[in-house]
Amino acid sequence: MQKVTTFLWYPKGVIEEAADYYVSVVGGDSRVLETTRWTPAGPGEAGEAMTVRFQLDGAEYIAFDGGPEFTFTEAVSLSVECDSQEEADRLWNELTSGGGQESQCGWLKDKYGLSWQIVPPGLGDALADPDPEKAARAMKAMLGMRRLDIEAIRNA
Repeated sequence: MQKVTTFLWYPKGVIEEAADYYVSVVGGDSRVLETTRWTPAGPGEAGEAMTVRFQLDGAEYIAFDGGPEFTFTEAVSLSVECDSQEEADRLWNELTSGGGQESQCGWLKDKYGLSWQIVPPGLGDALADPDPEKAARAMKAMLGMRRLDIEAIRNA
């Protein structure tokens, strides 16, 4: 068990669905680990999920049935370092489907409002190229994109 875990507050009634969705989209070493339910003494409806502890590619998260008082902002996001452009495209398509929203520079919001950055392989190398002009062109190309295309960034 990891010592520090990201704790995410969701609107009422969606945490089991959200955790199952993330596990299916990310794949790899991803799974739901534990679900706790509200008791009659709690503020939630008895029997409904209160928390879902889940794992995405080995990293643990806890989803909390927090209600409408708190919402996600872009100030917190999950970043996925992809192994290929194909993986980046697949994750982008799946996470923006069903009500997700595209943003800029590889960021998006999924249908639950959580922000993600989908990073294709080689982005860091392109942005930190030893040739400052080439790095600047890569940055300019990235800033003009929503979904990141590593070949277009490299060729800039």
